[in-house]
Amino acid sequence: METRLLGSSGLEVPVYIFGAWAAGGWAWGGTDAGEACQAIRASLDYGANAFDTAPVYGFGDSETLLGKALDGVPRSSYLLLTKFGLEWETTRGSFHFDSQDNQGKPVRVMRDASVDAVIRSCEQSLRRLGTDYIDLFQIHWPDPTTPVDETMEALERLRVQGKIRAGGVSNYSVGEMEQALTCFPIASNQIPYSMVRREAQRDILPYCLQKNLGVLVYSPLQRGLLTGKIRPGHSFAGGDTRPRSVYFKEPNLTSVQLLLDGLRPLAESKGCTLGQLVLQWTIRQEGITAALVGARNAVQVRENMRALEVVLAPDEMQWIEDRLSGLVIEEV
Repeated sequence: METRLLGSSGLEVPVYIFGAWAAGGWAWGGTDAGEACQAIRASLDYGANAFDTAPVYGFGDSETLLGKALDGVPRSSYLLLTKFGLEWETTRGSFHFDSQDNQGKPVRVMRDASVDAVIRSCEQSLRRLGTDYIDLFQIHWPDPTTPVDETMEALERLRVQGKIRAGGVSNYSVGEMEQALTCFPIASNQIPYSMVRREAQRDILPYCLQKNLGVLVYSPLQRGLLTGKIRPGHSFAGGDTRPRSVYFKEPNLTSVQLLLDGLRPLAESKGCTLGQLVLQWTIRQEGITAALVGARNAVQVRENMRALEVVLAPDEMQWIEDRLSGLVIEEV
């Protein structure tokens, strides 16, 4: 497995990091815990030994499942990346969204990155994950009610205590990263990025390159859309939030399918799937350190890891770019 340094943190991460959002079931129409655990162990077998999760993924379920799946595995052999700042048992902070947990109970999610909330969240994550330290602790979303320096102060305190090895941000703008860097040596920014969502190329990726910050991209397959397996008329399980996404609505769904149909001959010539082609293309983009890739079972892990075998020449990368330049995603 190819690895890369995460900014100046000293952490070395695989180019494909296991994304454990779907493992929590929430927003994905549920999950099979046994198969999710097998997927996590299979990821280790392929050398993808970094796992990204968050408390809000299943409202604790994803972190708990990840801790159980890795129980008995030497702690030094894998990296744990989790987040903080989205709370559902408080009224503090700013409103983020309303949802339901995996039992159908209504929950109101708030953004709270105050010192007390950060410290408490870290303790809870350590307990759920069954570990005494977190490799990368990231603020999930900016909290407009808490000064950035206060949040960074909490990260520094946790780092000094040895409870985290490095701190990072997620969904931060360039301005927010600039503020954070005046207080704390953030390691990375975790951002949305895919073939159909590339706005980060305008400012975030160039800034991170300039400042030697790692970039972890989530939803590189646009929640499964870029595998080519989700076509118009697809039936989603109850609780799956993807149909509400702009990318899964018309006319965008059809536009993306036309794009994938155009890329399919290249994938076939490489002996790979569309998903594997997309994943390899993603980690070859300038400024991107690693891509978070989710899987519901061991078979999907194996399919994802085959992306490592795909080789894309410079002219093929340009050919893909030419196809992408004509794609228009409409706000619907």
